[in-house]
Amino acid sequence: MKLLRIIGIVLAAIILTALALPFFINANQFRPILEERLTEALGRAVKIGDLKLSVFSGGASASEVSIADDPAFSKEPFLRANALAVGVELWPLIFSRQLNVTSLTIDQPEIALIQSAGGAWNFSSLGGKAPAPSPAAVPSNSSDAAPTALSVKLVKISKGRITLNNSGKSKPRMLQNVNIELRDFSATSSFPFSLTTDVVGGGSVKLDGKAGPIPQTAVIQTPFDLKLTITSLDLAGSGFAQPSSGIAGIVSLDGNAASNGHIVNIKGKLKGDNLKLAQGGSPAKRAVEIDLALAHDLANQGGTLERCAVHIGGAEANLNGTYRLNEESPVISVKLVGSKMPLTELATILPALDVVLPAGSNIERGTLTVDVTSLGPVDRLLTTGSIAVDDARLNNFDLGSKMKTIQQLAGIKGDPRTTIQSLSASVATSPEGTIVRDIRVQVPAVGELTGSGTVSPRHELNFQMRATIKASSQILSAIGQRGDVTIPFSITGTSSDPSFRPDVKGAAKETLQQYTKDPSKAIDAAKGILDMFKKKQ
Repeated sequence: MKLLRIIGIVLAAIILTALALPFFINANQFRPILEERLTEALGRAVKIGDLKLSVFSGGASASEVSIADDPAFSKEPFLRANALAVGVELWPLIFSRQLNVTSLTIDQPEIALIQSAGGAWNFSSLGGKAPAPSPAAVPSNSSDAAPTALSVKLVKISKGRITLNNSGKSKPRMLQNVNIELRDFSATSSFPFSLTTDVVGGGSVKLDGKAGPIPQTAVIQTPFDLKLTITSLDLAGSGFAQPSSGIAGIVSLDGNAASNGHIVNIKGKLKGDNLKLAQGGSPAKRAVEIDLALAHDLANQGGTLERCAVHIGGAEANLNGTYRLNEESPVISVKLVGSKMPLTELATILPALDVVLPAGSNIERGTLTVDVTSLGPVDRLLTTGSIAVDDARLNNFDLGSKMKTIQQLAGIKGDPRTTIQSLSASVATSPEGTIVRDIRVQVPAVGELTGSGTVSPRHELNFQMRATIKASSQILSAIGQRGDVTIPFSITGTSSDPSFRPDVKGAAKETLQQYTKDPSKAIDAAKGILDMFKKKQ
């Protein structure tokens, strides 16, 4: 019983001592030391408000905290918060008044991330040379001591808000509900790291893995190996896609990100829903899935697409090339190659590319082969290359009826469907419109069509074409035409409502040129063609 009584007295004394401790220890006497240690660790002036000791929570709390920004970027604080909780080891504090920090928790901070025109970030200098501390903050016996690296079991940022600003070139992007956790943190070793955040405008980001050690000269060169998850990021709503680019949609990424301090390698599966890829385009009706592998150079703010396999249903194409982000608009140099891709699958993505088919028509079958290169800023992109279509059929569009005179000459009946045996052309697309050259189309209902032309950003057509009709036609034979006849025609109107108009004089001229040895037959043949045009008109 006596032993129990002694134990009870000891416990009571400990409890009373703990309760009385805040009255005997002024927590503010440790504030200069804490500010000094944080300033040394971050290389930025750290200011902490009034400290209060809380024994039962195992530490102290401050009413406010601020971390200065790099003067080259801003005079405003890099971080400011209204609450800071500091976990400390109580026994060294009680008996020897030593401050051993075990945890730091910053609640609801406002953090400003700024990128310069050259691509540098204001956080990159964190951990660099610290400003000289005030004499009052330096203990008298530590004037010759080397700076001590901060080591903390737990560092937490909860419910933060981050603003990302790139020198005013675009609207700042915002992250909210930012939660960051670093365990067994030391700037000189690797430590577990996690981050979750919501993107203002739509989307969320999650990182989980390891980071460190942190270089003293450039935080951005910190090595890391993380699992990266981006969920339902709204490209336009969040501001991550420039409005001038016309790019919009919802993207998600599930993959990994690893950095050696200089190159960040990202691998994963990217999915895009409701994508819009051009000015004037409308959301795609089908998801685009991409197997992605890229290497990003931190110093040059650019990188290389090492692998980018694009899947649209059963259609697959490969994209590779380079990009740069340190411009007013991202600059790319990429090549897209796809062979024999089903047109029925690609039809779902055509609206996103602002490609318009004739009103009421739809693609029934066919394949597309593309080999194109895109160069320049994404909002002023120039895309050039070649396209080829094979065995395609367009429902609810009768090309023959649009070219009735030519159809009559060919002696072929009308068909509510247009079959394209083959099509090849070279294309050049820019914000000013599309130029199509070297067009060669084999259409059984008409013949061979060749020519070139343009499509304006408003889908206005201006094509000069030639149709070559086989001489086996009964009508051509009846008017004495023994060779193939070529008839010039133009295509105007719009992509949704094209207008085909034969060139009567050009047709007669083409026929006359085919009969240099027997002018009388040429005149008769040309007269027959002219008469037929007049009847149709």
